[in-house]
Amino acid sequence: MSDLVCPLDFRYGRREMKAIFSEEHKLQRLLDVEAALARAHAKVGNIPAAAAREISEKATTKFVKVERVKEIEAQIRHDMMAVVKALSEQCPRHGGYVHFGATSYDIVDTVNALNFRDAIEVLRTILSELRSALVVLADNHKNTLCIGRTHGQHAIPMTFGLKMAVYAMEVDRHIERLDECRKRVCVGKMSGAVGNAAALGKHAMEIQELVMNDLGINYAEAATQIVQRDRYAEFVCILANVATSMEKFATEIRNLQRTEIGEAGEWFDVKKQVGSSTMAQKKNPVACEQICGLARIARSFVVPAFENCIQWHERDLTNSSAERFLIPHCVILTDYVVAESVRVFKNIKVRPEAMLKNIELSKGRVMAESVIMALTGKGCSRQDAHEILRKAAMESESSGKQMKALLSWNKEVLKYLKPKEIEKALEPKNYVGRSVEIAESVVLKLKAKK
Repeated sequence: MSDLVCPLDFRYGRREMKAIFSEEHKLQRLLDVEAALARAHAKVGNIPAAAAREISEKATTKFVKVERVKEIEAQIRHDMMAVVKALSEQCPRHGGYVHFGATSYDIVDTVNALNFRDAIEVLRTILSELRSALVVLADNHKNTLCIGRTHGQHAIPMTFGLKMAVYAMEVDRHIERLDECRKRVCVGKMSGAVGNAAALGKHAMEIQELVMNDLGINYAEAATQIVQRDRYAEFVCILANVATSMEKFATEIRNLQRTEIGEAGEWFDVKKQVGSSTMAQKKNPVACEQICGLARIARSFVVPAFENCIQWHERDLTNSSAERFLIPHCVILTDYVVAESVRVFKNIKVRPEAMLKNIELSKGRVMAESVIMALTGKGCSRQDAHEILRKAAMESESSGKQMKALLSWNKEVLKYLKPKEIEKALEPKNYVGRSVEIAESVVLKLKAKK
């Protein structure tokens, strides 16, 4: 029987993102940093070149095994020193130079930076895929008439393409945020126990720069024993922001899929898929509901990320255990809900006929603003026009009469508008404003991006 406990191990998460935070990959990254440190020491003359060569050659999970590291850690109860000892064992001639001048979090935080860099790239790719899916929908439905809603109520007409264009631009901003945060988030350090780099000697600053250049990341200009966690908090906040957008998009689809609305919904395999264990007719929006639930978990890591910024003096250990949970979970879950959102929007079922039917539910009341603007265009006071339409709308709702019938006999309206002008103002397709133009502009802008 399996002893797996965390759903990330058997249910949620994409292989490419989970691989970044796997045990094997983490060990390899730790070894990569140790090798880069040895090469930097050799370049400045602190250790023999042969030592750097041997350490670099053996700094791989081909030689240093996860199982051996665990054996050592069980004895000495220090995870980073277990890696150092395991690597040193594989370097019979120059093992004494492994980890030379470094403290544990020189290595750990530099590995974090490498993982953040890789994770950002994976997340950026899937966000770009989502942006493309939304752009396609914005383009295909730029003329698809639907009702806009505010406060859960019918407001005025718009197009479904405009709704998708709004989402596409939101995703585009998230991609920008990821790109902009790299220089602050993908930052390592090589500055010793309290950040003064004493153990690294007179070439300390050069060593730090050499290590980070070797690994392809930035370095902290000033640090304590750890890279300051405001950087991590920023990254987690960006992830939480991304997850929140996914929940927002999914919530909209869930609402549009409601039986009494039915304007759009998730794709459903009618030949095989089961909607309910008892209600055989159900087509539940399970993917969108899953997105919403997991997005809430991803957001929940914001608080511990900020708590970890607060350290005693030059550091304590309170961040370490918390980050073992929050970093991989937040990153993997955020990536997963974005990937699920891609699946939802690439396969979404849009029902224009239901959108038109729903517009007609209000018997023309959703065109009140359109008529107000038509009246003011003919010289009626805006406030007077508003009151005329407010009364007409309330009467339409209570009597069930069409607004066209009520307005066509309204003397106050007929002072300014002819019957054909009233009819034109009551036509939903005539009052989508710049919906099509905005959608087209977004499509043109985002199609050029990668």
